[in-house]
Amino acid sequence: MEAPAPSTHRLEAFSDGVFAVAATLLVLTLHVGTGGGLAYELARQWPHYATYVVSFLTIGIIWMNHHAQFERIDHPDRTLMVLNLILLMFVTLIPFPTGLLADHLRSGSDEHVAAAVYAATLLAMSISFFSTYVWAARRQLFAKWVGEQHVGYLVRRNGAGLTVYAIAIAVAFANASVSLALCGLVALYYLHPGRPPKPS
Repeated sequence: MEAPAPSTHRLEAFSDGVFAVAATLLVLTLHVGTGGGLAYELARQWPHYATYVVSFLTIGIIWMNHHAQFERIDHPDRTLMVLNLILLMFVTLIPFPTGLLADHLRSGSDEHVAAAVYAATLLAMSISFFSTYVWAARRQLFAKWVGEQHVGYLVRRNGAGLTVYAIAIAVAFANASVSLALCGLVALYYLHPGRPPKPS
C-alpha cells in the first residue's frame, strides 16, 4: 500500500498565520508626534498612512493569490516548501521597510534610499512568489484539472510585477512618492484574479 501524497493543508495553515502576523505588525508603523496640535500631527503623518495602505494591500493580496495558488497545486514537495518559507521570510520583512519609508518620505535625500529599500523588498518577495509558480510548473505539482496552457499563463502573469518593482527601485532615486505609487499599482494589478482555467 502506497503512502498518501503530502497535503498542502499544513503549509497553508502555517502560511496563513505568518501573513496575519505580518499584516498586524504594520500597525506598529503608525504613530502620532507631539510637536503641535493633534489635527496638525495627524495630517503630518500622511506618509505613514500611505505606506501602511500600500503594504497592507500588498500582503493581503499576496495572501489571496497564495490561497488561489495552493488550490491549484495538488501536492507540495520539499523544495516547494522551502521556496514558500523564503516567500514568508520576505513577507514578514515588509513591515521594516514600510516603517523606514514612512519615517523618511519627504525628508530629503534619505527618502530615496528608503524608497529603494522598500521596492527592493517587494521585488524580493515577488521573485520568491514567482519561483514557487515556476517550480510547481516544472515539477508538475499542479492538479490535473489545471491545464498546461493555464499553468503557462499563471507563470507569465506572476512574473509581470517583477519588472514594475525593478522600475520602482530605479524611480526611487528620482521620486520616492512615485516609486511608492508604482508599488501600489502592482498590488492593484494582482488584485484582479486573472483568467480562470478552462476545463480540460
